Amino acid sequence: MMVGLSLSLIAGSLVGLQNIFNSKVNERASSWATTTLVLGLGFLASLTLGLIVEGTHLFAPHPMQTWYWFSGLIGVGVVTCLVQGIRLLGPTFAVSIVMAAQLGFALLWDSMGWLGLDKVPFTFSKLIGVLVIVGGIVVFKLGGKRGAPQEPSKMPAGHS
Repeated sequence: MMVGLSLSLIAGSLVGLQNIFNSKVNERASSWATTTLVLGLGFLASLTLGLIVEGTHLFAPHPMQTWYWFSGLIGVGVVTCLVQGIRLLGPTFAVSIVMAAQLGFALLWDSMGWLGLDKVPFTFSKLIGVLVIVGGIVVFKLGGKRGAPQEPSKMPAGHS
């Protein structure tokens, strides 16, 4: 379990780091150029590391449902939407929404047993957990509405 927790923490930090890089690329290039760069370099890195680690066995996948072969196409939507979300909302807010949506949909798909997943019982506590995260995002966003204290010279007349 500790290995799974550690790998998940590393993945989360890498996603956060990648989002920063992606948003910086998107400042200078279009969304499609950013998506192409991100997924193209990811392909080259995956291919290189896969060949180093697995050799030619990399190209001998086990039988699976046909639609699973197209999961990379989902990555195009992920990168494109996230880059635009970060541009419009800022990194922390956009990534918070992405993670809450990811958790909510994972709960739905697990509970329904969709897409070949083992059906996991839906519990009220799992729903509360997702709602607490969503509530945290709302508090985060609304909490930022208050202005920073103004310098005394810029305060309206009558305030000290």
